[in-house]
Amino acid sequence: MSTFTGRSLFHAHPKSPPVCTLFIAVLLIQKAGAARFLPDGSPLQFHFYDKSCPNVEKIVRQVVSSAVASEARMAGSLLRLHFHDCFVQGCDASLLLKSIAGVIEGEQEALPNANSVRGFEVVDAIKAALEQECPGIVSCADILALAARDSVAVSGGPSYPVQLGRRDSLTANRELAKKNLPGFNFNVTDLVAAFANVGLSARDMVALSGGHSIGKARCNTFAARLTPDPQDPTALSSSYSSLLQQQCPAGAASDALVDLDDTTPIQFDHAYYSNLLSNRGLLHSDQVLYSTPGATRDLVNLYAQSNSAFAKDFSVAMLKMGSITPLTGSEGQVRNQCGYVNA
Repeated sequence: MSTFTGRSLFHAHPKSPPVCTLFIAVLLIQKAGAARFLPDGSPLQFHFYDKSCPNVEKIVRQVVSSAVASEARMAGSLLRLHFHDCFVQGCDASLLLKSIAGVIEGEQEALPNANSVRGFEVVDAIKAALEQECPGIVSCADILALAARDSVAVSGGPSYPVQLGRRDSLTANRELAKKNLPGFNFNVTDLVAAFANVGLSARDMVALSGGHSIGKARCNTFAARLTPDPQDPTALSSSYSSLLQQQCPAGAASDALVDLDDTTPIQFDHAYYSNLLSNRGLLHSDQVLYSTPGATRDLVNLYAQSNSAFAKDFSVAMLKMGSITPLTGSEGQVRNQCGYVNA
């Protein structure tokens, strides 16, 4: 994977949708009114750091590119950090706060995150580089949003523009993380409800599920699926089940990591949806999108047929997700270190 080459914000990978499609995605989110997800009078901005830290996007892209070149799995990990942050009290970098006995009960130890979320060292490296360039200016919440976008872009996906201006929280909420984060055993009704809880539609949910085009999962998250029930429409195909049993010989006790998309595991594309058509969705929460009749199945069919349709809807959904109740203006703070509230 190449490092940052100074290409423009709207540069797309050769297999990504054309630039005009990405501009359309931006227009759609602007017309839909991203501000309705934001506090009145304090919307995020596409060019928030143009004067205060003009090299912010170049620096973030350089660090992310280097990290993903060293370990392709890191792209999925950084994308997941942004997702798991935004679903818990909004996009405020609360996920990054480390637990301090008697002071902060961090979200990293919540069941959906424990021994799972990772990539904090890359976020810290980005923050350190930005503190050298423009001290005290760029928030950790904005770093997460940019790092997620760049992880997608360097993996061959769309490089959509990101709204900026978030501030960092002073608190974390472990209990809300347990409650709000979607689970790998969720059915379609559960998934739709979890996304609606933070203002996202069923279409957003199916598009954002395409984030599983990259990344890996531990055997315990799908071990129950290794003994297929022929009466279960979400059951794994026999060939895929056999392959997974080889990778997880001890079932849930296996500590192996398995690609979420075994077709193009380090390429961000629509193969994830094509896999669902042949019952090769690794997680139950993946396969139900197609195996459940209704609107989600229609969207899976659409995205399986059209990478450009997926990329457009994914870009719009990421902008919407990144606008979930951020702190702005004088709210919160810009942390000096992402893992700790300023003294």
